[in-house]
Amino acid sequence: MADKKATVQVTGQEPFDLPIMSGTAGNDVIDVRTLGAQGVFTYDPGFLATASCQSEITFIDGGKGVLLHRGYPIEQLANDSSYLELCYLLLHGELPSSEKLEEFEETITHHTMVHEKIANFFHGFVVDAHPMAMLCGVVGALSSFYHDDLSITDPAQRKRSAYRLVAKLPTIAAMAYKYSIGQPFVYPKNKLSYSENFLHMMFSVPAEDYEVNPIIAKAMDKIFMLHADHEQNASTSTVRLAGSSGANPYACIAAGIASLWGPAHGGANEACLTMLQQIGSVDRIPEFVAKAKDKADPFRLMGFGHRVYKNFDPRAKVMRETCHEVLTALKINDPLLDVAMELERIALEDPYFVEKKLYPNVDFYSGIILKAIGIPTSMFTVIFAMSRTVGWISHWDEMLSEKGQKIGRPRQLYTGAPKRDYVTVDKR
Repeated sequence: MADKKATVQVTGQEPFDLPIMSGTAGNDVIDVRTLGAQGVFTYDPGFLATASCQSEITFIDGGKGVLLHRGYPIEQLANDSSYLELCYLLLHGELPSSEKLEEFEETITHHTMVHEKIANFFHGFVVDAHPMAMLCGVVGALSSFYHDDLSITDPAQRKRSAYRLVAKLPTIAAMAYKYSIGQPFVYPKNKLSYSENFLHMMFSVPAEDYEVNPIIAKAMDKIFMLHADHEQNASTSTVRLAGSSGANPYACIAAGIASLWGPAHGGANEACLTMLQQIGSVDRIPEFVAKAKDKADPFRLMGFGHRVYKNFDPRAKVMRETCHEVLTALKINDPLLDVAMELERIALEDPYFVEKKLYPNVDFYSGIILKAIGIPTSMFTVIFAMSRTVGWISHWDEMLSEKGQKIGRPRQLYTGAPKRDYVTVDKR
């Protein structure tokens, strides 16, 4: 906390000071909480210049391409850690000892089963329901099964609900996929790792044995890690806002899933695959690159550049290497993957893309990996939601741990009609 102040001058009023707060990294922020007492408040659509909370979980410096979870660079975590170890870090604030990690992994593993009656929810959906619709509905319904962890004032119950959500989301996600293609649900296996279990539940069938490819399992684990948390984005803010009302954790995560479903947020890798399908073949790439360079043309290359990262996406560096490992291992002959690799080459070499920093981002590479694995585009955002659940629930728990936590209540700039008298219908 710094002693710096900002002086505000409102016409017709005496100047007044607002404290300036400093975190451990990033920009200073002006504390505007007392503005209301002065008869004014800030106007910031989208909250792009407003810090809605204090948080110790994730820090992003978009200009420098930095992403830290609890202080640890994402590159180090993705290359040397695992998704469940990252989950422990996000939930508990520190890396676990080997004993604590083993205990945590065992706890998550033994919570992966879901109540058998949850299958009935899926059977109530039409067969062509979007998997995100099913995920949102079923996660919200979990509160009707787990009455023993709905007290948000009890830290032990909050932790138990967090563990359950992290454990059960892969099972529910895989059930949504299986239902959408008319195959029977597959139960989790405790001998498998988190990512292996997800792949097993997605792709195995009762008629034959399924062997998990370790390269694919490793790639899935990195996809989970690279999407685990990303500071105060739309869906995380939604979870926090829902949680500020005292809503139970399952309802809050369902709210986050609904927010993530929006194409401007969680649909980036799906939009990237749609773009590749639009291009169709390598020989058409010059045509679409020219369209992308033409400011008058509405076409935009999806999966390139990033709203937050102005130089490079640190997650994309990790994902690029994994992407090439998967494509080499699977030896897939797919024209769309050929298009993707040629687009990557152009983006990394063409002066126009280099100058404008339109580098391939994490969504570009994760979409390619998921397609290569055989996961349909309708499941891309489901996997994103599954990965992000640990970030959402960590922010939810952090918010409820704060003293004096208040329900969210944004203000507005009213631009409607001024006060006017009602006129009965016969006199209008």
